[in-house]
Amino acid sequence: MTTASRRALFKGAAAATVAVGWSQASGWVTAAEAAPAGMVPVPALDGTLETAPAVLARFSHDFGELVRGTPRAVLRPGSVADVVRIIRYARRAGLKVAMNGQSGTGADLESHSNYGQAAVPGGISIDARSLSTIHSIGAGSAVVDAGVTWAQLADAALARGLTPPALTDYLNLSIGGTISVGGVGGTVQKYGLLVDTVQEVDVVTGAGDLVTASATVRPDLFNTVLAGGGQVGVIVRATVKLVPAQARALNLNLYYNDLATYTADAEKVMRDGRFDHQEGGIVPTADGTGWRYKIEAVVYYNPPGTPDQGRLLAGLRHDRASLEVQDTTYREWIFRADAWEAFLKEYGYWQQAKPWLSMVLPTSAVPAFTAAVVAELTAADLGGGFTGLYPFPTRKLTRPMFALPATGEPVTYLFDLLRFPGPEQTGDIDRMLRQNRRLYDLGVSLGGKRYLVGAVPNMTGADWRRHFGPHWATLRAAKLRFDPDGILTPGQGFFS
Repeated sequence: MTTASRRALFKGAAAATVAVGWSQASGWVTAAEAAPAGMVPVPALDGTLETAPAVLARFSHDFGELVRGTPRAVLRPGSVADVVRIIRYARRAGLKVAMNGQSGTGADLESHSNYGQAAVPGGISIDARSLSTIHSIGAGSAVVDAGVTWAQLADAALARGLTPPALTDYLNLSIGGTISVGGVGGTVQKYGLLVDTVQEVDVVTGAGDLVTASATVRPDLFNTVLAGGGQVGVIVRATVKLVPAQARALNLNLYYNDLATYTADAEKVMRDGRFDHQEGGIVPTADGTGWRYKIEAVVYYNPPGTPDQGRLLAGLRHDRASLEVQDTTYREWIFRADAWEAFLKEYGYWQQAKPWLSMVLPTSAVPAFTAAVVAELTAADLGGGFTGLYPFPTRKLTRPMFALPATGEPVTYLFDLLRFPGPEQTGDIDRMLRQNRRLYDLGVSLGGKRYLVGAVPNMTGADWRRHFGPHWATLRAAKLRFDPDGILTPGQGFFS
């Protein structure tokens, strides 16, 4: 095939899939079609607005594989200006818009929400990966586009001896998507959530305005876009904190046979700060018939110095015979989930429906809530997944849209039920979703809140008002101000 014929073929294919106008009567119109009466032309874009069925199909589902919602078009922005243009256009046309992080690796990029939170049925989905430039890395911060992943930033920062202080366990997530819901990691005890390390954001509001916001400049927007579920604006750029990176990571896994001893030790090491990273959870016993508890504790260091294990473990009451120790490079540690991802993909877990549940619990609720979980959960229910249960000081969380227990207790626990059912468990998904709802209702009755990424069915307006509590009025006022036509991120369902 000649160069000229290849160009002609490409031009014809593009004409058949790129939208040039919208008509209320006939929907999107491509360049290959005659313009109907009343068509509103799409503004000139640096990127493209695509309508090909294969493209729409990729944006019709998310990581959870529980909810389907096909958009009418996908914007591949060539610039931030394209996001401004398309939001203004969607507002005039009465179309909904949502940013889609397109997280993951390889060819299976998708929103990593679990229950349609980034879905925009009949609307316009914005491909965040088309905005994926790391603009600068300085001694204390990095400026990145929203579609940059934490993995990309971590590697770029490590090349300069730096690292984001707060990271998710799985790094192949878009920065914009993560900070729109909060972002939890093992350094929350020291640095807070990922949103607590964000210094500034560029946001395209639902009114189509490009605005820079920080804690001191437009704090009303800053505090509602971070962990606000995409309701007031689309994050297109962020300035995030960086700190010096250490070379190595010593990981100590401590096991406990009863909850009270586990929580006492977990809160002890949280308070005294002896570890750089602290997580933990409920894990099956060796024979799979019961449950025990694990602290995952990590200290970072630079050779030739080495951590003193005796000092690190002093005063703790774990089962010493079960202690697990692993010493790796810092990079190997923060990218540890990559091997787990490969395993889940190889054995078919990654592709299945994932009924996840994440709760934020007051300390006083942990005994009753955990008792309910272990009473009905089986090891088989987890499939290839796991649970999380670990404390952090409430004072470290500074962004108001991340809902915290109303009890006002100084210590809060994250509970994660991150199930990866196997292919043979397809028939159990509805049961697991019903279980999620029961556990959610129990957690709320004990003063808890949910984390926005999970799968909780049948959330009502009353549920969401109770979830945000005293901050509901703030979020609603910001929604009316910054997204007056209500076009942004309908999948969260806050205002439906």
